[in-house]
Amino acid sequence: MSADQKRIEALETKLTFQEETIQALNDALIQQQARIDHLEAMLKLVNERALTTPDEAQNESAPEPPPPHY
Repeated sequence: MSADQKRIEALETKLTFQEETIQALNDALIQQQARIDHLEAMLKLVNERALTTPDEAQNESAPEPPPPHY
């Protein structure tokens, strides 16, 4: 093999590894984005519940009589 052919083969090998690395990074990014989307949806639900809970708690606690030691 000539020096040029060896250089071309080395470059092709590097390119193959780079393509595999890029694909692995892309897969990881897709999984992370799916997890972020899921966590954002959960956070939104928790936030909505937290915003409605104080009103419900105030409505329920308002008619409660004071403790007997007052």
